[in-house]
Amino acid sequence: MGSKNKLKRFKENETFGNVIQPTRAEVVSGDFPLKGKWNTDFFKNDAPIVLELGCGKGEYSVNLSRKFPDKNFIGVDIKGARFWRGAKTALEEELANVAFLRTQIELIEGCFAKGEVDEIWITFPDPQIKYKRTKHRLTNAEFLDKYRSILKPGGFIHLKTDSEFMHGYTLGLLHGLQEEILYAHHDVYGSEGAPPEVTSIQTFYESQYLEEGKKITYIRFQLRSK
Repeated sequence: MGSKNKLKRFKENETFGNVIQPTRAEVVSGDFPLKGKWNTDFFKNDAPIVLELGCGKGEYSVNLSRKFPDKNFIGVDIKGARFWRGAKTALEEELANVAFLRTQIELIEGCFAKGEVDEIWITFPDPQIKYKRTKHRLTNAEFLDKYRSILKPGGFIHLKTDSEFMHGYTLGLLHGLQEEILYAHHDVYGSEGAPPEVTSIQTFYESQYLEEGKKITYIRFQLRSK
């Protein structure tokens, strides 16, 4: 994407009512006004809140919002030029139950209060295979603790990925931490009993992976309250 196109999208995002772009200072200092108030001040309902972390173009968030009008969805990504597409589609279709938050995922606790979130989706994250990159892996122990703090007790996390490495790493970590794994399969389209929201929604890249014969893996799990 050219820099002109990016700038155009950044400018357009500023006019979108479904895009929230706090400053880093606002989030880090605890002054982000929507923290703890997403239901009352933004969505203006008490429906469950579901996050998609690293939402990319926002395809999954938008599709989930169509499928589950009784839930609120928030796509989270630092790359606003990417989720511009999802935000624009949501506005065009008048989907009032989906929003996009531009922030770094490591700052997520500054954006949501304790127990404010019902579910988290992590869709096709960078597996960060090299050892020195493990701190950026979205299912490492440090990130899991951040998710634990914003999730309601009994809240779910979904991991959908084409990376066998990421799938295996996360399963091993969850077993080691004695967290509850509710469902796991290394080929979700080749398994019976896969949750319909996992197999009925495909991102652009996911459909490409499937055409190439790649397996799509999925884990659904819960984190114990501390």
